[in-house]
Amino acid sequence: MVMELAGKSLLGKARERPDHVRRVLEKVRNEGLVNTVRAVREKLDEPMTMGYSSAGVVLACGSGVQNFKPGDRVASNGSHAEVVSVPVNLCAAVPENVFTDHAAFAVVGSIALQGIRLLDVEFGATVFVIGLGLVGQLAVSLLNASGCRVIGTDPDKAKCDLALKMGAAIAQPGVSASRVEELTGGLGADAVLITASTKSNGPIELAAGAVRKRGRVVLVGVVGLELDRRPFYFKEAEFVVSCSYGPGRYDADYEQLGRDYPAAYVRWTEQRNIAAVLRAMSTAQLDVEPLISHRFSIDNAESAYEMIKNGTEPFLGVLLQYDTERNRQPQRTVVLNGRASPGGSPHSNHGARTEHGVGVLGAGNFARMVLIPKIVQCDGLAPIVLCSAGGVNAVHSGEKYGFQRASSDETEVFSAEDVSVVFALTQHHLHAGQVIKAIQSGKHVFVEKPLCLSLDELAAIEQSLLDAGDAAPLVMVGFNRRFAPLAQKLKEVFNETQTPLTTTFRFNAGAIPSDHWTQQPERGGGRIIGEACHAIDFVTWLNGSPPVRVYAESVGGENAASMTDDQCFITIRHRNGSVSNVAYLAGGDKACPKERIEVFGGGVSAILEDFRRLTVFKRGRQTVEKARQDKGHAAEIKAFAEAIFGEAPAPIRWQDLRSTTLTSILAVQSLREGTPFAVPQGCIAERREQTHRGEMIDPNTLGGMTDDLDVNS
Repeated sequence: MVMELAGKSLLGKARERPDHVRRVLEKVRNEGLVNTVRAVREKLDEPMTMGYSSAGVVLACGSGVQNFKPGDRVASNGSHAEVVSVPVNLCAAVPENVFTDHAAFAVVGSIALQGIRLLDVEFGATVFVIGLGLVGQLAVSLLNASGCRVIGTDPDKAKCDLALKMGAAIAQPGVSASRVEELTGGLGADAVLITASTKSNGPIELAAGAVRKRGRVVLVGVVGLELDRRPFYFKEAEFVVSCSYGPGRYDADYEQLGRDYPAAYVRWTEQRNIAAVLRAMSTAQLDVEPLISHRFSIDNAESAYEMIKNGTEPFLGVLLQYDTERNRQPQRTVVLNGRASPGGSPHSNHGARTEHGVGVLGAGNFARMVLIPKIVQCDGLAPIVLCSAGGVNAVHSGEKYGFQRASSDETEVFSAEDVSVVFALTQHHLHAGQVIKAIQSGKHVFVEKPLCLSLDELAAIEQSLLDAGDAAPLVMVGFNRRFAPLAQKLKEVFNETQTPLTTTFRFNAGAIPSDHWTQQPERGGGRIIGEACHAIDFVTWLNGSPPVRVYAESVGGENAASMTDDQCFITIRHRNGSVSNVAYLAGGDKACPKERIEVFGGGVSAILEDFRRLTVFKRGRQTVEKARQDKGHAAEIKAFAEAIFGEAPAPIRWQDLRSTTLTSILAVQSLREGTPFAVPQGCIAERREQTHRGEMIDPNTLGGMTDDLDVNS
């Protein structure tokens, strides 16, 4: 499926995925054609790993993993690669008497098993299986082992013959609904499992006709879904779509964080389904040897895919095998032969600057599409190491943008002598630790927002800067909005204003799932700390005055969503008397502009819309300036580079970085406790206690809130 989609033209891809077309059109409306085309091209260039059903030997285990040891054989959903990193809940131990090549079928088998569990059939039930490909054959065998009578059908007679060997009572091409009724004494099948792959609606129509009254139809495959209500209505039959391996699939807490469901409440999770398939192999209830049609060395994997794509010969289960005799140690870092990035060689020194070697942590979408291209194009910044947990992304992007090395070990960045500047573009929960490591390594660090997720992390970062003293490197956070060209012009409008300003920064944030990693407090910190911090930094810069108090309110009531932090107003009072309001709103329509800033003060009003249109009202006149959307990413990288080369002061003072971070964290606390919080103005390096509610902070509880820390000034 992936290969077929990748081989299609842009028009073909659009027809296949109309949902993506809608997203592209929305992006054009909000961000313009040029930015959208660039993003689409980058996305289409992104490599995809193939495969999800494998077996191998454990090389090493992460912290907290106790049920697996190096040397164990496991089946997993690891992709087709010699070395893979797999979450603990997506692995299962292979019994001693199960061959490794058989164990490689366990994850595919769990897909069949989950479909069977949803059938909810009992011993002696008749199950009609439509589609006898690999998953269908596995389902036939598992159903037979469960004491069910299986009727199977497939257009390919050879597959029907194989199904008979796998345990089907009857398997023929062209089995009709009337034939199923005849074979069941007029009752119909107790349940129907659809494991076919076709765009036709035929399998659904066949299932509806063949299932008995009050029976159940479960879809595992991919077929047309134009359901005719009448047969299901008159039979009171159920229709269910099976989700992959079972409970836990697509749940980040389960899959990525390793939080298992209690077996007493969720008996069959995806991991326990994989284990059950392996157990069936161990007890000879499931024999997958007849399903193996081909074995290819991984060196000839391309031939295997070509055979499948072109259908040059019959195939079913195709195994890719690795040479385990080579006994090579996994390499965490590889040397690249990168090509020059757009705009010239990233290693060229166009000016008088002495180059700074750059190590980049993270190669996700934002890093690859937005920041890395701007980093390698910045004069004096030489791309040395690109580090990502996914080695494929690191190598692909590293070669594309001219990095010398790619790594999956962040230690390579912090220990490398040829790296003096670190860009931390990783998930939010990693930021604080990476910033501290950079400071302790004496490397300048640019960290994508947020700086950190908690007061303790902020205090630890500040303590690292204090410990470094005069040798402290530059710390910069990716608060790019203040560097946008139209934002700079907006600030110029109010530069001469002496009176306090009132500012509203409104985000039309758009809804994201409550289980998305950015919504998780321990990984993303939530959307206020993770994104609304942009607005808090912006109003701090625009007013030229730090926040001294913050209060936040979000929506509520019985009709509110389970996640309400992203539908809130944050009111900020600044030291100079200005008041700002950050409206972070996820409940709107995507067609509405994403960001709108309104500023009033000194008899002047101004509106900045999506960093593309600036309207100023002054002395009874209105002026409008339009520009291509530019949110300041290139300018912030340039300003950061100028600072580390000693050509300019820090783009954002440490006091402002600290103040914005504190205000973001305290805004969330205000939501929880329903009260305003004072924002400390001095050093908090020794702080370990919660701030006092609704009153100015006692300096003694903050480790001595005395003079500002000037390491970045």
